[in-house]
Amino acid sequence: CGFYVSKADGTLKNKTSQVILVRDGNKNVITMYNDFKGNLKDFAMVVPVPVVLAKNDIKVVEQSIFNTLNEYRKPRLVEYYDQNPCNQYEYDSFKQKSASNMLAGKAAGIQTFAEKKELGVKVEAKYLVGEYDILILSAKESTGLKTWLEENDYKIPAGADEVLEPYIKSNLKFFVVKVNEAEKKKLPGNFLRPIQIRFTSPKFMLPIRLGMANADGDQDMIVYAFTKKGRIETTNYRTISLPTGKNIPLFVKNNFGNFYANLFQNQWDKEGKALAMLEYAWDVSPKNYVKCDPCVATAPSTQDLVQAGVWWINRDWTNYDDVWDDDNYSDNVYFTRLHVRYNRKSFPQDLVFQVTPNTDSYQARYVVTHPATGDFNCEAGKKYLKELKQRRADELEMLTYLTGKDYSDWDVVSEQPEEKYVPKEASYASIAPSIQNKPKGDKGILFATFGVAGLIFLAGLRRKKKGS
Repeated sequence: CGFYVSKADGTLKNKTSQVILVRDGNKNVITMYNDFKGNLKDFAMVVPVPVVLAKNDIKVVEQSIFNTLNEYRKPRLVEYYDQNPCNQYEYDSFKQKSASNMLAGKAAGIQTFAEKKELGVKVEAKYLVGEYDILILSAKESTGLKTWLEENDYKIPAGADEVLEPYIKSNLKFFVVKVNEAEKKKLPGNFLRPIQIRFTSPKFMLPIRLGMANADGDQDMIVYAFTKKGRIETTNYRTISLPTGKNIPLFVKNNFGNFYANLFQNQWDKEGKALAMLEYAWDVSPKNYVKCDPCVATAPSTQDLVQAGVWWINRDWTNYDDVWDDDNYSDNVYFTRLHVRYNRKSFPQDLVFQVTPNTDSYQARYVVTHPATGDFNCEAGKKYLKELKQRRADELEMLTYLTGKDYSDWDVVSEQPEEKYVPKEASYASIAPSIQNKPKGDKGILFATFGVAGLIFLAGLRRKKKGS
């Protein structure tokens, strides 16, 4: 949710961000992921924070924690299989058995920063943490901060001082990160590890507007949030639960990623854009053994939760380096995944959150059903085929309701092998023409919730090389 800056006038754009928020009381842990690609000498990141962070409030974590959370919590596709009612099995309309689930497709080395008192910028602290050089800055006005950054070889986009100003007026500090080349050479790979910070503040928010300074259209942010009490919600925008548990055509299995992208865009447009979409909410406490339905990846372990910043979880107490000095520990962990698509027009304010007592389980889950195979010459079989035709008509209508697309918009060349047993009149291709112009009813209800409070912001900057 920040802006990237290249050597060529800030032409590189930030499109997607991931952040982990951990919140209890006024205590916060924020983990920031970036997928920066390019010369690491050109990388920098700016994070407005409410206080001057101490060195032990900053750490680097392994990138795998984001992979773990994303794989386990992303929207999922479920498959069911019909039984042939003409076989010697109990037939009760559409008795189904679960067959499988699947999800297809998503200080040393710091330059000499002279403090320019006339610019109103002060270097509050300097640290070396992992492969990063870190400065904590304070500023009196945005033009001075912008000038200071430019004079110290950072190139920021036009208009940045306008979006910096509200954070300076709120007396925030600026956490500036760049790569220490010598330390980075000691590590394998060419990627940057996530940075995790912790602080105490009554505010619970993500200041996303700085990231719109050189945005190219809509940006996406995935928020993974952990609390003791329940799901989080935005308070100054609506929080919407996506339609879930809906039956969709079997051919969607071949392109679930495209289906979900269309679904998200369609619902976002339909609901007015200024909102956060709920994609998952569940009690993931170690004592709770059912954390999804279905599960598509291994559940995060206690160690994973600790790495994500959940400081209160029961753990091995032989090492106290990464926990706060209090005795308010618990094994209760509630997880929320929000997907926010934002732009300057629809989001005039930063995201503000609240922790709610809502512990209802939710996941974005969609269902495809394979037809029965074999001979359908019995009475129950004839009834089944009639009901199958109606069910498929309902699935096609649901597809249009969810995605705004009808059958003709989908590539259905790759049919499932069971289709050869389905009479032509019950095929999707035969049913589609009769419903494409049919008025669509409200096939699902979107639930809006509202919320209050918060703070933290990430912004990416690319550092300008000297002489460029």
